[in-house]
Amino acid sequence: MSERIGVVGAGILGLAVARELARSRGAEVTVLDKEPGVAVHQTGRNSGVVHAGIYYPPGSLKARLCREGVGLLREYCAEHALPYDEVGKLVIASNRGERAALRGLAERARANGVPDVTEVDALGLREIEPHAVGVGAVHSPHTAIADFAAVARRLAADVAELGGSVKLRHPVTALRESGDTVRVQAGGERFAFDRLVSCAGLGTDAVARMAGRAGDVRIVPFRGEYFALSGSAKGLVRGLIYPVPDPRYPFLGVHLTRRIDGEVLVGPNAVMALAYEGYSWRQVRPADLRRILTFPGTARLAAEHWRTGVREVYGSLVKRAFLGAARRYVPELTGGDLVRTSGGVRAQAVRRDGSLVDDFVIDVHSRVVLIRNAPSPAATSSLAIARHIAKAVP
Repeated sequence: MSERIGVVGAGILGLAVARELARSRGAEVTVLDKEPGVAVHQTGRNSGVVHAGIYYPPGSLKARLCREGVGLLREYCAEHALPYDEVGKLVIASNRGERAALRGLAERARANGVPDVTEVDALGLREIEPHAVGVGAVHSPHTAIADFAAVARRLAADVAELGGSVKLRHPVTALRESGDTVRVQAGGERFAFDRLVSCAGLGTDAVARMAGRAGDVRIVPFRGEYFALSGSAKGLVRGLIYPVPDPRYPFLGVHLTRRIDGEVLVGPNAVMALAYEGYSWRQVRPADLRRILTFPGTARLAAEHWRTGVREVYGSLVKRAFLGAARRYVPELTGGDLVRTSGGVRAQAVRRDGSLVDDFVIDVHSRVVLIRNAPSPAATSSLAIARHIAKAVP
């Protein structure tokens, strides 16, 4: 009899894990998701950047799995005729004070094995992005863009072809380990699995509680808001234009991102959402908010970083703040060039002491595996993370 494995979450990571378990272990895999389609949340609401591995500490799980994942994803997209375009990325220093950080970034990229990374001066960066300005930049020519939702749909098809199933509109409402079985109730049905892997993203805490493994890390949701460039302004950006990241807040910083559909995004900011799936200020769920605010790490995070939080909220409410951030790199932009568009919510793991969890975190508990933290570049790394998890599942 085949091993029965359940996977919670039909985003790109959950589907990649399901495919890998079916392929490498011959498991009978069932994916459970509460939504009517795949890739509804983080997978389908990001900018589509395939990260090359520039930012991550050498030797970290992020660095290793990102570099491995890029190659696997590129091959997968080619195999299935899915869009994948190496548009390249410039990380731009806007002033002399950022030059040292820029050099450090280039050294980190090379240590991670990112190919063909170069440092360019002000004239060199304009050869790559004619409308951009800065005192220097790191250029990663192989940083790419893709359609992660399309990849997720193809992965779901793979799961079905391998004999597995993807059960949508199946929210997990209860689970428990009973001897050598994990019993799960979802969508009015009962399932019995030999193993369960949670790739629940924004629902990570709920699944962990049901498994009796709440732990000392919680998900705090941060909404990322975007504007899109309109009309001829799209021609001001060829590829990807990023700021030098602040090491304290590596996911902050307004950047300009060309998407696979030809749109150009400006953003994101990061404001704490008022629900785990709070995609606007109007989306408030008191039960979610109570869980977020009563976790001690949330208050400690806010106390430590309240100035940054106020600045991000201001950027959310005042369009010219977004415009000002973007004009540091593309000064030809005007207010009329920016049109508000849909954003996403990042599932950010926070420790009880208020510190942000940066690396991927995978916890193995008997027959239940919990993906505690899988922020960017999780989509880029998804096929590599899947291989890593397939080896970790007992």
